[in-house]
Amino acid sequence: MVHSIDRLSDMFYWPTVDLLLWGITSLYIKNNTQNVPNIVLMIVSGILLWIIIWRGQYEITVNFLEELWNKNLVNLFVSPLKLSEWIVAVSIIGILKMILSLTFASLMAFFLYKANILYYGWYLIPFGASLILTGWAVGFFITGIILRYGTKVQTLAWTAIMLISPFSAVYYPLSVLPLWAQKIAKFIPTSYVFENSRLFLFKGYVNWTDLWISYGLNILYLFLAIVFFYKSFTKAKEKGLIGLF
Repeated sequence: MVHSIDRLSDMFYWPTVDLLLWGITSLYIKNNTQNVPNIVLMIVSGILLWIIIWRGQYEITVNFLEELWNKNLVNLFVSPLKLSEWIVAVSIIGILKMILSLTFASLMAFFLYKANILYYGWYLIPFGASLILTGWAVGFFITGIILRYGTKVQTLAWTAIMLISPFSAVYYPLSVLPLWAQKIAKFIPTSYVFENSRLFLFKGYVNWTDLWISYGLNILYLFLAIVFFYKSFTKAKEKGLIGLF
């Protein structure tokens, strides 16, 4: 167990994340019980919007891991396939699977809790676009790390995205976080999206300045992540891709 990051994350990482997320959320709900209907929609829509980030990141990292697990990575990249074409392909797959997952989850939320994600209307498009950019940025960055260190760090494919969740304020406003956490949240693009989703839900409008900040941060992080991914891939080829298995 001591030498397995996978087992350690199961024992310590996930309980910590769950306690942080739902502990802060429960405190917020306790202090805002007068708006129960809106809070239900807020939490359910937070879950639904998080699916967009998760699928965007998951499809990139796990798609790459599947090639490693099946020992198919070498076969894939001795073909005429360009790395840029692989990036486009997994991004498109991520979008398609995200749409399927989000549609299914939205229907479940409506029938189980009468929570309608379509309440956000056309704002779902800028919200979703920003969130999937975040997923891609994290996905390519983590894949770059896996390229450098192999499957011994594969648990990052499931755990890394959750590092930003407490600072994203998925289920609660940023104001309930400690001051130091609010400062970190300013550099997390998803925090601006979830804050605006609540702003629209409770006040009926969005702050476009914050959304543009979210897009600016996402473009910067995605660019850096892809550069890191390319450099990691080049380094892995120099060492031999077979060494990743």
